[in-house]
Amino acid sequence: MEQEPIVLIKYGGNAMLNDELKSAVVANIKKLQESGTKVVLVHGGGPFIKNILKTVGIESEFIGGHRKTTPEALKYIEMALKGEVNSSLVHLLNKAGMRAVGLSGKDGRMVTAVKRYHEVTENGQTERFDLGQVGDVTKVDTRLLKTLLSNNFVPVVTCIASDEAGQDYNVNADMFAGALAGALKAQDYLVLTDVDGLLRDIEDPSSLIQRLTLEELPGLYGSVIKGGMIPKLESCQIALEHGARHARIINGTKPDTIAEVVQSDNHSIGTEICL
Repeated sequence: MEQEPIVLIKYGGNAMLNDELKSAVVANIKKLQESGTKVVLVHGGGPFIKNILKTVGIESEFIGGHRKTTPEALKYIEMALKGEVNSSLVHLLNKAGMRAVGLSGKDGRMVTAVKRYHEVTENGQTERFDLGQVGDVTKVDTRLLKTLLSNNFVPVVTCIASDEAGQDYNVNADMFAGALAGALKAQDYLVLTDVDGLLRDIEDPSSLIQRLTLEELPGLYGSVIKGGMIPKLESCQIALEHGARHARIINGTKPDTIAEVVQSDNHSIGTEICL
């Protein structure tokens, strides 16, 4: 019997902050589920983390774009991701008639992480910076997700994971999502962002790059691929190299494109990254 297709959606940006957009994303997930597609939703929550750390008076230090995370900060980060963001998404999906289950990478030891260091190489010398409780994914066990999907649940997963010794880490949500999409052999990995895809010129919406191969990516880092787009493209690479069939960056502020891109295979939506 042929396995039903799995779509993994990395949810973030304004689609996560605006109630109207949230409802539209949920409606699209329902549309996909009703058409026989299994959906996994993965999220981070930068703005929510920023708010809770500000509220409790914990200063954030950034090293190379990564938030240095103390054990004390991680406690509140987990509170925001699981208690606020995850819980609210589960509520919305359930309210729409689906059966959502809130998880983190720690549940069922689904994701194993390892401590991440930020490395900078200058003049042949590499300097290592300790980021605290920040991790990288080393292993994904898909059994829990597959059990839930086969019973028509919608897993909603946030990016906290433990290492082999049980130490907890905050993982970049894009990287986390890409690793899960690859391990699940997802038919579609969709990264939601606030623009139509990867633009050659950030000021020119008509400069959308519709299709890129993995071979083309390295030459674009630092010029076309900058800032927040870097982890998004890297996550697409991880997903494809580990078994996902398609990866695409699309505009989450136009939520109806979520179902459309999966159901119609419309190549004019977003930026598709291919093997």
